[in-house]
Amino acid sequence: MYTLLRNMLFLFPPERVHYFSMNLLHFLCSINWIRKGIKKRFTPPGNDRLITVLQTKHSTLTFSNPVGLGAGFDKNAKYLRELECLGFGFVEIGTVTPKAQPGNDKPRLFRLPKDNALINRMGFNNDGAAMIAGRLRQWREQQNTNRHTPSLIIGGNIGKNKSTANEDAWKDYEICFTALFNYVDYFVVNVSSPNTPGLRALQEKDALRKILQNLQNINITRPNSKPILLKIAPDLSDEQINDVIDLAQEIQLDGIVAANTTIGREGLQTPASVISRIGAGGLSGKPVQQRSTQIIQQITRQTHASIPVIGSGGIFSGNDAAEKLKAGAILVQVWTGFIYEGPGIVKKICRDLVLPE
Repeated sequence: MYTLLRNMLFLFPPERVHYFSMNLLHFLCSINWIRKGIKKRFTPPGNDRLITVLQTKHSTLTFSNPVGLGAGFDKNAKYLRELECLGFGFVEIGTVTPKAQPGNDKPRLFRLPKDNALINRMGFNNDGAAMIAGRLRQWREQQNTNRHTPSLIIGGNIGKNKSTANEDAWKDYEICFTALFNYVDYFVVNVSSPNTPGLRALQEKDALRKILQNLQNINITRPNSKPILLKIAPDLSDEQINDVIDLAQEIQLDGIVAANTTIGREGLQTPASVISRIGAGGLSGKPVQQRSTQIIQQITRQTHASIPVIGSGGIFSGNDAAEKLKAGAILVQVWTGFIYEGPGIVKKICRDLVLPE
């Protein structure tokens, strides 16, 4: 059924379809009996073997299942209820910047069906930290009013504004961290998007230390400290990844998300002429699968599995998720797979997932 629907949706511009689909789901979930039906249809059945615990020095987070939605899908925390109904164990909102910004010019999202991939150059378009924090506060208040303990874990993916110079980037991360602190369960520092000029330079060890150490210094003053993770690019060399690992151990980082989109274009089935017309942007989906798994393996090997890893890149099935878990990840995130496989992807992965021994 979804294959037919997807073929129809793929006739229209990707970004327009994204918001049309999510706004339709939002409307349907506003009707109580329909929302209950959607939740029953797509939520994986309760299964103790799928419950995942992220134990950090700060806190213990319990995930109803290990399948999450990566940052960039619900940038502005508008669809948390709807995504919970689709069974996600966790959702990462953002990337959030201090000030609202429109992102890059459209079109900025492109499908590569022959490669089960996407290219995006969104450019951190979002409503800004204050407005997004307000939505998250409202979400939390609604859960409390309904006396409902949400099963959905919320991550806050934070970044810098395009206009902020790299030497001042640490200030932007601090603003976002402070604004979202009371409303998210964990943070992910995003210095690896290829769509904000100069951002990836912040992955260098000294620049990264300044950002992360400042957040850790703030974090330890709070009575309810939050886990802080770092999202890295798949384009880092092994030496650069080792530098990230050394820094993560030095400042006692709580985890790493591996990996973001790639600027590489090797081995694609889509004609080179089409790729050239699309231009710059981060490539996600199946072409990133192998490299992200390799990075997870490297982190796990170098740290003796002492740093938790969230695996991201090319996950479309239970076998794909199991590959990441076997490599050393404790949780996985989908994004492009969600577009290609449809709203049943979480239930499908959880049903087919064989957890590593």
